[in-house]
Amino acid sequence: MDEIEDLVKLVQEGDSDAFAKLYDILINPIYRYVYFKVNSNDAEDLVETIFLKVWENIRQYSSKKKSFIAWVFRIAHNLVVDYYRGLSDKAVTELPFDIPDQTREHNPIKTTQRSLDKEILKIALSKISGKYRDIIVYKFINELSNQEIAEILGKSEGSLRILQFRALKVLKDVLGEMGISY
Repeated sequence: MDEIEDLVKLVQEGDSDAFAKLYDILINPIYRYVYFKVNSNDAEDLVETIFLKVWENIRQYSSKKKSFIAWVFRIAHNLVVDYYRGLSDKAVTELPFDIPDQTREHNPIKTTQRSLDKEILKIALSKISGKYRDIIVYKFINELSNQEIAEILGKSEGSLRILQFRALKVLKDVLGEMGISY
């Protein structure tokens, strides 16, 4: 975290190389967040817009208010909301099944199983409410801390734990309805 804050200070002083390093650190978690929220064809464009907004507004960022990661995820959240506001057909949003796989393992059985698990998770996540989906993606896919998630969502850590418990229960119920038990 200190590395990120140091890079932010350098960027605020005009160092574009420091921004490139921030980008490298944040691109995968931001992309995963957006990927689970929007049509995969639009994910890359939206991530590009997010980092453009970060670049344009980084001078207004203050570490006294919230962590930089929480600040960037808040920008991502707001742009995803704007994305859905702009859609003419809000009733149906199909989530694609081709979740990027960052592993380099070459075991075909394990690779196939992971691919099936991702497909099942994507389907299950598409069936739960947005706030619960956000919490699961933040916590278990992007592995953010409860403190970071609470900052992003503007909630206390206590209320976040309750929402997280409910989100996992709803996900478990949806998986059960799909005939899957873990």
